[in-house]
Amino acid sequence: MRVSVIQFPGSNCDHDAFYASELQGWTPTMVWHKDTDLQNPDLVILPGGFSYGDYLRCGALAKFSPIVGEVIKFAHKGGLVIGICNGFQILTESGLLPGALLMNRSLQFICQHQYIKTMNSDTAFTCSIPQGKVMDIPIAHKEGNYYIDSDGLKRLEDEERIIFKYCDKEGNITEKANPNGSLANIAGICSEKGNILGMMPHPERAAEDIVVSHDGKAIFHSIAQFFASHS
Repeated sequence: MRVSVIQFPGSNCDHDAFYASELQGWTPTMVWHKDTDLQNPDLVILPGGFSYGDYLRCGALAKFSPIVGEVIKFAHKGGLVIGICNGFQILTESGLLPGALLMNRSLQFICQHQYIKTMNSDTAFTCSIPQGKVMDIPIAHKEGNYYIDSDGLKRLEDEERIIFKYCDKEGNITEKANPNGSLANIAGICSEKGNILGMMPHPERAAEDIVVSHDGKAIFHSIAQFFASHS
């Protein structure tokens, strides 16, 4: 399985995503933001970090990068795309996913382990994860407060496109378990066709047994399972 990890000025989780891909036995390639060749991937990863220093607002400049135009074309053809943290912000700014990521409720950068609940296991990114499964996936962001208008939220709910929600260890979705003020505790959503996932938590930082949590492996395993069943 070929993976293209997109690098922007300010990316800092690109090597994490590259390494997590290698752990799956995939063949990852770094693709620079000024390139116009995605290198024929099966999966594109928009990694976390601070693309263009988060000037203007997170992801606002990155959407104009030449390679993002190619990512948009790839996604519109049904290609698998996952945007993690800053990658999620880029996906909303580029119009591939609805809504926006606002400043955290606390106005502070948050870096901690966080429980999330799997709301939909019928996607390319969660097909090996039981619905309702609680996972410990680290977060590290200052602008992770997901917002969308009421009509947009209803559409996400009706179409089961809310993939992950912040919760406590027991799976309770409460205000107390919401680290950043995100609307409806949303931690991750997918596109209409289900081929694009945006999530604020970092599964690539929980992708091997030697770290505190290896729950992120389930997301990568799901992608591998989906691709194997559709190739």
